[in-house]
Amino acid sequence: MATEDRIALWPDRPPGGGGPSGKVNISFNGSWSNIASPALQRFQPENSNGEAVLIAAGGGYRWIGMAGEAWPVASWLNKLGYTAYVLSYRLPQEGWQAGSYAPLQDAQRAIRLVRSMERKVHLLGFSAGGHLLGMAAARPDFASYPPMDNLDQIVPVADTIGLIYAVVTLEQPYTHTNTHRMLLGDNASPADEARWSVQNYVTSYFPPTFLAQADDDNIANPHNLLIMQDACRKQKVPVQLIKITRGGHGFGLGKAGTAAAIWDEAYASWLHSHI
Repeated sequence: MATEDRIALWPDRPPGGGGPSGKVNISFNGSWSNIASPALQRFQPENSNGEAVLIAAGGGYRWIGMAGEAWPVASWLNKLGYTAYVLSYRLPQEGWQAGSYAPLQDAQRAIRLVRSMERKVHLLGFSAGGHLLGMAAARPDFASYPPMDNLDQIVPVADTIGLIYAVVTLEQPYTHTNTHRMLLGDNASPADEARWSVQNYVTSYFPPTFLAQADDDNIANPHNLLIMQDACRKQKVPVQLIKITRGGHGFGLGKAGTAAAIWDEAYASWLHSHI
């Protein structure tokens, strides 16, 4: 990657306050937690095509898979000419007063920030990061926090969205995920599960959508993306689904030579057709 800089999401403390203190915790595999200061990492390519992609990695809202998902994808996008913005979002169980809304606030703020700097905003989310960006893309008019400054006058709309092995629904019978547990706990009502399910907010204004998932995903049931595909089709939202025969969950770009490695070229071609 050519250059990188850090952009804080909020001018002071995030909405509601609370949260952890100290440095980011980095696991053995490069996943982050203890997110005290949510931010964007901006990776700029040597030869820019004038387009930007906002990336949110997964981790079940318990951590964020930076080294396994976000950074390799950012590097790959840089090689294609895209400026990549990697989001480190607050995790709902780390003591934030905003609770489950904390990551959504960060995602909406991130979209506003990128839109203030770039011509378009393309979203690319993995697993729980896909759930987060899906919710943000589907609810641009939802005021998840009171305005902090002039930036919050920008409507956080996206131009496209890619959802890679994303958690889409938190409704029965798909309630076993850490996404469900971290956002809603173990005793959520059906109304709460519906309220945090992306497909229930898809309208004809939802951005063109790219979906990719492995048939043997045992974390986010493959029906998640079929549900999302169906929601898009009902609203006449352009949607493309790439089904991968084998790859499980959390494969990121996919190891070269494996079935999971096919999605990136398909996504690159699809994204190019929307710029």
